[in-house]
Amino acid sequence: MKIGRTALVVCLLATLACGRDEKKSPEEISDTLEDKGTTDVLKAAADDKYDPPADGKLTDAQVQMYLKAREREKDIARVARQEAQAHAKKADEAGEKSLGGMMEAFKTLGSVADLATADIRAAQELGLNTAEYQWVKNTILALSAADMSSQMMDASSAALDSAYTELKKQHDETTDPTTKKALADMMSQYEKSQGELEKEKGDVQKDAAYEYNKQLVSKYASTLDALTTEMAKYYDSDADAKKNMAEIEKAVQGAGASATK
Repeated sequence: MKIGRTALVVCLLATLACGRDEKKSPEEISDTLEDKGTTDVLKAAADDKYDPPADGKLTDAQVQMYLKAREREKDIARVARQEAQAHAKKADEAGEKSLGGMMEAFKTLGSVADLATADIRAAQELGLNTAEYQWVKNTILALSAADMSSQMMDASSAALDSAYTELKKQHDETTDPTTKKALADMMSQYEKSQGELEKEKGDVQKDAAYEYNKQLVSKYASTLDALTTEMAKYYDSDADAKKNMAEIEKAVQGAGASATK
């Protein structure tokens, strides 16, 4: 049976697309890292240009692009990190002054460079504009960091409120003028700190794109997932990264809960 030219082109394009999207094994990623050096990656990326929107708002397609590319980025980074560790171990075993040790040390630096450019590599492998992907990624990470910062500020605010309430109670109960003045000075300092904290929280909310981007990203996942995924590149497993982030969130929430008691 003959296949028409149009059908053949469609099949070829579909095959190429599937090849780009296909998840690679650690061995395949390692081969790619060896075949394409960091210099080649950066040279190719230099040709990509992207002008971020003036309003700083993400699009639905960009969020989906990020979610797709970050998994590839994470896989690449994990292999690069493991290779850096392996080379560093061999360098130590061979001795830093030996030729073998020096070669392994250079390989370690190469793997560290691979780790640092994992996001660019992932975008290139998926046929994306690397400049756009990096802007989208940084925007979502900033959103994620802002949400974590907001949680920390809420916990700090609660702690300040609790401390202020206790100071005021002592201030109202004491009859010693010197003690009362000292407590009043401390209360004044707490009020100043609380005012500065509220200003910081307000500055985040003043960003017109913040709420829009937050709602858009939240359609797909928690905004804090971006930080968890970024951390996952430096852990042996996703479970370890999620556990670490969960412990951070628990500590922040615990601080806020303790302050309100």
